[in-house]
Amino acid sequence: MATSGFNAFEMAQAQFDKVADILQLEESVRDILRQPMREYHFNIPVHMDDGKVKVFRGFRVQHNDARGPGKGGIRFHPQETVDTVRALAMWMTWKCSVVNIPLGGSKGGVICDPHNLSMREQELLCRGWVRQLAKDVGPLNDVPAPDVMTSPQHMLWMLDEFEAISGAKYPGFITGKPVGMGGSLGRTEATGYGVVYTIREALKLMNVKPEETFASVQGFGNVSQYAIQLYQRLGGKVVCVSSWDQQDQKSYAFRRDVGVDLEELQRITDRFGGVDKEKAQSLGYEVLDGDAWIEQDVDILIPAALENQINKTTVEKVSDRVKIVAEGANGPTTPEADAILEERGVYVIPDFLANAGGVTCSYFEQVQCNMNYFWEKEETLTRLDTKMTSAFHEVHELAKKRDLFMRDAAYVIAVKRVAQACKDRAWA
Repeated sequence: MATSGFNAFEMAQAQFDKVADILQLEESVRDILRQPMREYHFNIPVHMDDGKVKVFRGFRVQHNDARGPGKGGIRFHPQETVDTVRALAMWMTWKCSVVNIPLGGSKGGVICDPHNLSMREQELLCRGWVRQLAKDVGPLNDVPAPDVMTSPQHMLWMLDEFEAISGAKYPGFITGKPVGMGGSLGRTEATGYGVVYTIREALKLMNVKPEETFASVQGFGNVSQYAIQLYQRLGGKVVCVSSWDQQDQKSYAFRRDVGVDLEELQRITDRFGGVDKEKAQSLGYEVLDGDAWIEQDVDILIPAALENQINKTTVEKVSDRVKIVAEGANGPTTPEADAILEERGVYVIPDFLANAGGVTCSYFEQVQCNMNYFWEKEETLTRLDTKMTSAFHEVHELAKKRDLFMRDAAYVIAVKRVAQACKDRAWA
């Protein structure tokens, strides 16, 4: 989240500036896309279980809605910063655009640690967040969703509060809801599966079979677990994963040469994706420092935790064997590291393409809520696969045609679409 000397928003702006130069965007278009259109900062007072009132700081940043209502998750994290939220909102704009869904980019956050909050306190925090924003979010202007350390239960509390304030039923107000309460089948798997759909297509281009590959994954939350599940179904082997240890306040990497057993690890993992290291050791896992995931001798790296994980320092640890970096997290690779990976010929599947499965399925959830008709899981995942595969090949073909790095090609497609929408609306 907040890393010393690192500013996610400055990185997002630098990435945009590079592509704005490639596209030769007019100054007015650059000005409107380089900054959020609007943002909200507010306090959320919560009556805690001990009888005291604690005030939490919350944010919502709406980067751009030229192509449709804003879309973006809500993070609960003790190191949340408004610049992180700004960056994530900007990346959401490009993410929706690159997979060509009619939504813009937003993001929200609260500075808090859910590990230290009771369920009652978390409910009050969710309801308080909605009360601060009820006039500025909704199914027609800005649609929230889950993100780091928020869940379907949090979304349902928020929906209930929004409907209580509005006096009507608005199931499309928020996505990531529980199935049966307006949630979509397949939404839980969507982001992780989307990452693997793009890996599958990249391996086809390289004439490499998935069963001949090994991977290392950073993080063991929802994205990571479902990415591992589908990758293993394709025949690949994950030899290392990392997770955050709440008790020690540090991360550990869990390595096993024969490959990790997903279901086995899930049984010893808490609801925040933290693996019990003592139990892991008893099951034959080598417990290493959390940064060890990046130095494994594998074909594929999947950073699926936080931003700034592959940077000018850590990129030197990446094995020469690595063929693909598929970014399950948002902003895990800095521009300095990008340059080194490009020079080494590593095929980087950029975050706002690789992890766009989540927002794509969120869009599907909105569509289903608006129709009041819900698809079976297989139909949802088939539609998701089609969308992700199509977007991947569009980016790859442009990268090949114009000799661009994959990230730059994805940006060219995404930014061009949003810039054109701004022009068509006479905003710039």
